[in-house]
Amino acid sequence: MEKSKIPIPYLLYILFILIIWGSYIVHIPLLAIAKEQIWVLVTMFFGAFIAGSSPEGSAAIAFPIFTLYLDIAPSVARNFAFAIQSVGMTAASIFIISRGIKIERNYIKFVSIGGLAGLVFGTYFIIPLVSPPLAKLLFVSLWLAFGIVLFLQNRNKKRIIYESLGDLQNKDILLLLIFGFIGGIISSIFGTGINIFTFCLMVTYYHMNEKVATSSSIIIMTIETIAGFLIHRTLLTDFDNQAFEMWIVCIPMVIFMAPLGTYVLSKITRVQLSNLLYAILVVQFIGAFLVIRPGIYLSLVCLLVVLAGVLMFRFIATLKPVR
Repeated sequence: MEKSKIPIPYLLYILFILIIWGSYIVHIPLLAIAKEQIWVLVTMFFGAFIAGSSPEGSAAIAFPIFTLYLDIAPSVARNFAFAIQSVGMTAASIFIISRGIKIERNYIKFVSIGGLAGLVFGTYFIIPLVSPPLAKLLFVSLWLAFGIVLFLQNRNKKRIIYESLGDLQNKDILLLLIFGFIGGIISSIFGTGINIFTFCLMVTYYHMNEKVATSSSIIIMTIETIAGFLIHRTLLTDFDNQAFEMWIVCIPMVIFMAPLGTYVLSKITRVQLSNLLYAILVVQFIGAFLVIRPGIYLSLVCLLVVLAGVLMFRFIATLKPVR
């Protein structure tokens, strides 16, 4: 029997969220808050779609715009990213699972375990040491390096593509845990990162189909972002009123836009997805430079990071995992 185009579990989740959201907004001046947060809404319209259609979380789009264009504190932008993705990416994940979209379960399992440990470590020990503008430049520089390597790989028409990881060796499990841990640290800073970082490993080292790696990375980021939201909301209690107002006005939009991105992902080809990634990574890199306007020193650092990243990912791509 053909599956419903709109899965019942997804519809039930949407209904559940809208009921809770609707029961709350009757007690607040929603229109006045939405007017104040109009540019947040515009940003998240695109960010949520990107989060559902690529291994980039919405925070990869929102974080630089919020902190540099809208003058929102990095901590507020990060906490909002965790909160809004906990709703939007959960919707996308339910859509993926309900529609039977192909995922790699071992990738999700071991990366998530490492990622949760990295998230906790990064939250308590790394965040106080990081300068957001520099960190963002390094972030986009590394992803641009990955985009360059992916482009070079895809020029090889005989490139072998796998749909799964196959039988994992102990070294594979350790590698997934390590990459998950590092990705968790990155996510603790920006509210996203583990998804694209481990996606790089999947497509360069394991030569996994980009579509399978993307749908799996969305579920990984869902797990990570729910944990991040709970840490900041219940343990650190630094989820302030500004982040809450941004979150409450964006909820109904992201629960539709993120799954819409996932639906588009299920309809496009692997090559089309790669082209989308190239565009996102290049625009993200150029946008960060235009906003931050780094001096010569930071520009050289970014150039070195891009070169080092290309060499690193190219080296990973030449290795042959045991299958």
